[in-house]
Amino acid sequence: MKFFGFKGGVHPPENKIQTENQAIEIFKASKMVTIPLLQHIGVPLTPCVEVGERVLKGQKIGDSQGFLSVPIHSSVSGIVKKIEVMPFPLMGEVLTVVVENDFADEWVELKKIEDWKKSSKEELLAVIKEKGIVGLGGAAFPTHIKLNPPADTKIEALLLNGAECEPYLNSDNRVMIEDSEKVVEGIKIMKHILGVELAVIGIEDNKLESIEVMKNACKGTGIEVMPLKTMYPQGGEKSLIKAILNKEVPSGKLPSSVGAVVNNTTTAAAIYDAVVNGLPLLDKVVTITGKAISEPKNLKVLIGTPINEILEYCGYNEEIVEKVVMGGPMMGMAQFKLEVPVIKGTSGLLALTKEETNACKPKSCIGCGKCVDVCPMSLEPIMYARLAEFSQWEDMGRYHLMDCIECGSCSYICPANRPLTEAIKIGKAKLRSLKK
Repeated sequence: MKFFGFKGGVHPPENKIQTENQAIEIFKASKMVTIPLLQHIGVPLTPCVEVGERVLKGQKIGDSQGFLSVPIHSSVSGIVKKIEVMPFPLMGEVLTVVVENDFADEWVELKKIEDWKKSSKEELLAVIKEKGIVGLGGAAFPTHIKLNPPADTKIEALLLNGAECEPYLNSDNRVMIEDSEKVVEGIKIMKHILGVELAVIGIEDNKLESIEVMKNACKGTGIEVMPLKTMYPQGGEKSLIKAILNKEVPSGKLPSSVGAVVNNTTTAAAIYDAVVNGLPLLDKVVTITGKAISEPKNLKVLIGTPINEILEYCGYNEEIVEKVVMGGPMMGMAQFKLEVPVIKGTSGLLALTKEETNACKPKSCIGCGKCVDVCPMSLEPIMYARLAEFSQWEDMGRYHLMDCIECGSCSYICPANRPLTEAIKIGKAKLRSLKK
């Protein structure tokens, strides 16, 4: 296939060399796991266990009857010590289940599909939902919903995001290198569900080993591997669709409107484990790096593990750290408490020094237009910032504010260091509150 590219974008320092050749290590289980009951886009869950109850590894501990939701499972066996509202790594506080690990590692009975090729779409989607699978590229959208577009929508292509365009991160990269067979089998399952022939894995061309490994794994499967130009935010759904299919998703529409479904390569591996091995989503590969880390690593970590334990294991230097970020430096969330847990959407933990954060005071806008040039969604970030200053939230909406993917390219490129992405996030929150 031809590579078409996408409009805008930036190329920040990659900082991937620290961990790109570090094989995945399995991190030891924690004595206490803290499992928030909201780890997906959608409806918060209700606990289905009680304080004092013993739970098994893989047992469901939270569920909801809401359409946009998936259950959450205990990542260890042990005793439920608390169910209460606790700090959440992404924002505020959420209802959380705390389990004291008994280290018996006793599993719940795992139900799996013996031959997925003979299973119906409905059976496979039910398993993917029941095992708590969400998009692992960061957004954590329930996967069973993404794989079940409306009946009147014709899907022609399945795109797999292996770009991992955020600086520092290598979790997807290492999964493709070390678990390529799982990734490919997961893609086959998704193709079967969607009923499509065309499946393309997009991988940025700074990941030569991943490209080679995945090409070898895809031989004879009909799945294509496309090297992509290294450019942020290449991994965004709409950017990936434009780069690979040369189609533009209309404002306010989903990728399915142009006949495409986009999923992450690590999500494909999780689908394989859910369907073939009956495994719920209990762990996540996380990149731990930054100049305040003496031993950068890629770790497979149980969901609910406190991030302070992980940082300490990797040589966290509290004296020189300026900021700890969950995720990448462009879209990640700075952490104010290091006792918060790893969740399903955690791809990285960055312990950044003052040199790396490069914090500068904002200056007056000079009207250079660079934020407009780099916006992958063809928006006007500076317009949002100006409207936000005067609390003109509804006017922000009229300029297609909700189309912004909050990639941070505008803030990165701004020579005046204007907090453009911050203004956009505030504007979105205000618009949502006005609609309630």
